[in-house]
Amino acid sequence: MSRRPIIAGNWKMHNNRAQSEELICGIKDAIKDIDKDLLPEVVVAPVFTSLDIVSKNISDCACGKIQLAAQNCYFEPKGAFTGEISIDMIKDFDAKFIIIGHSERRQIFGESDELINKKAIAIIEAGLTPIICCGETLEQRELGVTDSHIASQIVKALENVKPADVANVVIAYEPIWAIGTGKTCDSVEANRVIKVIRTTLAQIAGKDNADKVRILYGGSVKPETIKEQMAQSDIDGALVGGASLKADSFAQIIKGAMK
Repeated sequence: MSRRPIIAGNWKMHNNRAQSEELICGIKDAIKDIDKDLLPEVVVAPVFTSLDIVSKNISDCACGKIQLAAQNCYFEPKGAFTGEISIDMIKDFDAKFIIIGHSERRQIFGESDELINKKAIAIIEAGLTPIICCGETLEQRELGVTDSHIASQIVKALENVKPADVANVVIAYEPIWAIGTGKTCDSVEANRVIKVIRTTLAQIAGKDNADKVRILYGGSVKPETIKEQMAQSDIDGALVGGASLKADSFAQIIKGAMK
């Protein structure tokens, strides 16, 4: 099954507007001479306050090499939800993706599987693509419940999603113990867990649809690790944190995922 890789940069709570513009311009410059057909799908997820300036710089490029993502959303279209942002508001910036279910949202802000499911359904209905994150803590890994925990996250996140729509979502496997720690899950083990995810997707939506889903690895992804990760059978790219905050390191990761 041929799946186009994705390299997505999650900038998290970094960069004001000027810094975001400098970074996106650096990324654009680093890949400007590369044929679009050779590149993976490149996605950047700035903070909400920088969506406009990054969107403008992407559209000015007029090459379609970089897509925009938001880091979160709320599932309601409008209302008395102080501090939240709707999917339609995100669409104003021509974003194509929205990250949901990141471990930081789950752990720090208490987001439940049920809330993530509501977001996933709303994003799909709005015509955008959710990047649904899943992953286990070090304690869960040591208890031997990694597979069952992650399978449960996937099942709950995609409850009541049509099988044909499942085929178009993106999943990001991020072992929580490897996020921002400098530790990287062994590529073979990451691939094994991603196969568990794909098997779970097949049970939900059928094998044909599951084989279309792009599943990314996240967790201290670096230029030095990307080639080995991309050589695995079921890893379709990366959700990159810290290394996406510098144009040169992010560009190296992009190039490492090229065909």
